[in-house]
Amino acid sequence: MSTILDRLAETIEARKPVNGGDPATSYVAKLFAKGDDAILKKVGEEAVEAVMAAKDARNGGDSGKVLYECADLWFHSIVMLAQFGLTPQQVLDELARREGLSGLEEKAARKD
Repeated sequence: MSTILDRLAETIEARKPVNGGDPATSYVAKLFAKGDDAILKKVGEEAVEAVMAAKDARNGGDSGKVLYECADLWFHSIVMLAQFGLTPQQVLDELARREGLSGLEEKAARKD
């Protein structure tokens, strides 16, 4: 995993209230304290903002905003992973597992 993802995941894990994170002083601790629904809502909001930034960029807007919003989406996605006991490395491992597979075949092989 990239060093920045390692450090980010470690910081997010440390900010969980169960690990000593203080919701009064940490945005991430506050999200964890609010629970799953708050985290999931934030991921959804960030996904919409990333899509809107991409649509704006497609129409001549600042493509830098796509990077900014994508960073927000990734950040909040890593918070979501931590909430469910998962890590960015597990996502990277899943992507590696899929490498070289046809996307259509991979999707067809899913059980859900």
